[in-house]
Amino acid sequence: MNSDSTPLSPDVPPSSRYAEPTEANIRELVYAFYDRVRADALLGPVFDAVLAGRWDDHLPKMCTFWGSLVLGAKQYRGNVQQAHAPLDGVEPRHFSRWLHLFLDTVESRYEPAAAVRFMEPALRIAQSLQLSRFGWDYVIPAEQQALLDLVAPKRQGKDEARDAHVPERRGEPFPAKIIGRTADDGDTPAR
Repeated sequence: MNSDSTPLSPDVPPSSRYAEPTEANIRELVYAFYDRVRADALLGPVFDAVLAGRWDDHLPKMCTFWGSLVLGAKQYRGNVQQAHAPLDGVEPRHFSRWLHLFLDTVESRYEPAAAVRFMEPALRIAQSLQLSRFGWDYVIPAEQQALLDLVAPKRQGKDEARDAHVPERRGEPFPAKIIGRTADDGDTPAR
């Protein structure tokens, strides 16, 4: 998304955006997004260094991954952290660029309510990967945190949700629990 919040690559007219994700339109999204990644001056060389000659194997895995996350298909079997560990030379700017391209591609293809179903996990996974790669004292860039706060407001507790007549949101703030922290107090180490 650019500063005036219009899509950078309006490959689908706003009137043709999908209201709901399906296996077919997730496949379209994944292939369109990775076409942009491969053409990107910053990201293309990083991905091609690892995936040269293997794109035909990688893209169906990414379709399965996003289908599992967004549709609840639970077909993806893999370790996201482990898969990204061998990427040499990856810096914070690579994460920001990846997020920019991904969120822009999603926004150009899905209605806002459907787009959030991709955006929230993408932002959380990016944060988790950055913390894993750069250390737990790494500060997530403010623009990434602001985007996450926008698409995924802080989770309410059971009492707050009931009082506000808002459905309770469950789950961890990251795809996996942070070791050493309790569920009640994210800042207090478990004993």
